[in-house]
Amino acid sequence: MQETAGSYAASARETSLHYALQALKGRSLIEPEDFSLGEMEELFLLAEKIEKDEKYLRESCRGKLLATLFFEPSTRTRLSFEAAMLRLGGSFLGFADPGSSSSSKGESLADTIRMAASYADTIVMRNPKEGAALLASRYSSVPVINAGDGGHHHPTQTLTDLLTIKRLLGKTDSLTVGFCGDLKFGRTVHSLAKALARYNDIKMIFISPSELVLPEYIKSILKRQNVDFSERENLEKSMPEFDVLYMTRVQKERFFNEEDYIRLKDTYVLNTDKMSAGKEKLIVLHPLPRVNEISVEVDSDPRAVYFAQAKYGMYVRMALLASILGVV
Repeated sequence: MQETAGSYAASARETSLHYALQALKGRSLIEPEDFSLGEMEELFLLAEKIEKDEKYLRESCRGKLLATLFFEPSTRTRLSFEAAMLRLGGSFLGFADPGSSSSSKGESLADTIRMAASYADTIVMRNPKEGAALLASRYSSVPVINAGDGGHHHPTQTLTDLLTIKRLLGKTDSLTVGFCGDLKFGRTVHSLAKALARYNDIKMIFISPSELVLPEYIKSILKRQNVDFSERENLEKSMPEFDVLYMTRVQKERFFNEEDYIRLKDTYVLNTDKMSAGKEKLIVLHPLPRVNEISVEVDSDPRAVYFAQAKYGMYVRMALLASILGVV
């Protein structure tokens, strides 16, 4: 009898998850707020199911095609989307260098998107211009997923970050989260800060040189939502407070003046000495690529989880693709 009851409960949960994720079918993801907290939690549940059983949803996207349009360099985001689509049984086409696309001939973004939408079932796009993903979604007849638009948003990295926190700490609320490095241009920081602001009892500590502080529009959002946050310049003194430390690189490609980049790039370097002041259950995240801001000696610390974080990114992108394509 217990077995029957257990099977019934599992079936009911599966049905509930199915109907919840049906609401994402055909939807674009331009910024984290496009999905409710409930919808994101359902995505995380699906990602966890896939993580536990990699055969789950295998072949579910057979016959589906993903267009990957990367107007800016990417390793993890592009490869994880392509791996996610292949693991779901689908295929992909696209480019990783705008020089190999017709944009180098002067084709407008709107025309590129119209063309790609006529071939593919969904589009993943990275573009150096802020607002490009929103513009693309207005011209596309298929869902558009923002893989980064300048220094603005990177919502699938935010899903990756939240899933990592949830899986490793068991919760996404009642946390003190430190952000360190390039907070001015760091789109992953902007997206994650806005997303975390929707959870309960979150404290944020932003650590950066004065030239790379968090943009005012993000601070305004946090103030409106009564988020407890502070801005500092010293990483060492803050280490004992963090449950999560989110390190970022200083982004050379966002600087107009190389001298400024060289002066600021090594402002913060996380090493074993600094890690020794951190909590036992601290986790260190990084959207990658890493340059000098985390010493390689930190990699062997079990609290350094940025490579596991990258793998969680594939699972959550599998869950996202399956949901917006309506194959769950």
